Amino acid sequence: MVSERGLEVLRVIVQDYVASREPVGSKSIVERHSFGVSAATIRNDMALLEEEQLIVAPHTSSGRVPTDKGYRVFVDQLADLRPLTSAQRHAIEAFMGQSVDLDDVLGRTVRLLSQLTHQVALVQYPSLSRSRVRHIELVPLSQTRVMTVFITDSGRVEQRILDIAVPLEDHFLSELRSRLNSTLGGLGLAEAATMLVALPETFPPAQQAMVRQIVASLVEQVAANRQDKLVMAGTANLVRTEDDFSGSIFPVLEAIEEQVTLLRLFGEMAVDQHGVSVSIGRENAEFGLGETSVLTSGYAASGGSLARLGVLGPIRMDYSNNMAAVRAVARYLTRLLGEE
Repeated sequence: MVSERGLEVLRVIVQDYVASREPVGSKSIVERHSFGVSAATIRNDMALLEEEQLIVAPHTSSGRVPTDKGYRVFVDQLADLRPLTSAQRHAIEAFMGQSVDLDDVLGRTVRLLSQLTHQVALVQYPSLSRSRVRHIELVPLSQTRVMTVFITDSGRVEQRILDIAVPLEDHFLSELRSRLNSTLGGLGLAEAATMLVALPETFPPAQQAMVRQIVASLVEQVAANRQDKLVMAGTANLVRTEDDFSGSIFPVLEAIEEQVTLLRLFGEMAVDQHGVSVSIGRENAEFGLGETSVLTSGYAASGGSLARLGVLGPIRMDYSNNMAAVRAVARYLTRLLGEE
């Protein structure tokens, strides 16, 4: 059983090691922190922490570094998160406020989160299994070219440009647009796909070929909206922390390219008392990410769709700052998408 002072010693070992990447010894703890006890007492506390497998001596160093288990206890014992500075909060609002659509919002989100944390940033598109059709637009670009625009209630926009074999008439496009929105508006994506397939048969034979071509494009757009996917930024940050990995970082880079794997990891992470999920080191081993930590938080889109965003990096990271940044950006994203 670790004492309260022992947990405090663990806390400063984690913080000092994260800051310096140097093993932490009892002498430096006494010199840098106000424990009011001797170095010998701190050494006894460290010995107990080592028995609990919370810290370990790397090679022949007299100092100690946290283990995966030590980081886990540290994160679980965090009483509060370091608040973002006013400059950071203003940066979030200014940068995110310039977004023009969902794709732009999420692209800006990962770039901003990567800059705030110096880690790889990840954001999941809103879960579209619950999304519904908000609107379908057909935009004539020429007599034989049309752009199909598919919009969901979560703010997702898919656009395609089609070349049609015969000239398009305005009244035909107007009728098709009206039929599409009256038939599909408010439907879930799976139901919308089913209704689309049957739609051409409701038009006169002379128009069915054109309708089928446009419907085929819309079916592809529905399918694209039903796929879960991630946006990522900041992979270069892994290179800057390459020394924190025991071997090559290429296995980590390969693992984060597998979006299905990351989405599965996101789905298995439990939320803590701060509203942030943290998965550390060996907890990620089955996903090929045993030398990384992943921090995520949930956000909600306007249609009630739920998704996650977060950061991935080496186990030696500033958990308090990164958890605060992830939580703050997730909350702002929820507010921003809820206003749309």
